[in-house]
Amino acid sequence: MDNQIMTSAEVEEAAALPRCHEVHTDPDTPNAAAGAPATLGKKPVEQKSPAQWAYERLILYIQNFEKTLDSEHEVAMGFTGGDAGILRIEGMGYFDPDIVTFYGSDPAGGKTQLVQHVGQLSVLLRAVPKPEPAAEATRIGFRLAADLDKA
Repeated sequence: MDNQIMTSAEVEEAAALPRCHEVHTDPDTPNAAAGAPATLGKKPVEQKSPAQWAYERLILYIQNFEKTLDSEHEVAMGFTGGDAGILRIEGMGYFDPDIVTFYGSDPAGGKTQLVQHVGQLSVLLRAVPKPEPAAEATRIGFRLAADLDKA
């Protein structure tokens, strides 16, 4: 048992930092919290709405997923249940206290938006070919993280 004494500042900082545990078949696979934007630790978890906290963690998952993609693929999300298909993620947001929203397009290019309650949140990240093979792959996860850092 660790009997380390922490200052009140250290206790507060530890409570604000995201905690994440993962095990992969490839030991070099980064943890979802690796490279987390600094803003994740600026506000204690208890002071974030469920929507904000879900939004921030989804950014980490999207960003890490994008790191595994080659230049010919982009991130999209699949829907569970029914035949709703997939949505190429082109934007994401939250509405306090409990709504997360995904903006994008379907494989045919149709405008798509998913509004999801955090209690029902279930996201399947998928690699899909870029719509235009010659274009540079779009990496929404890095834009979302940069936006967090600006906030």
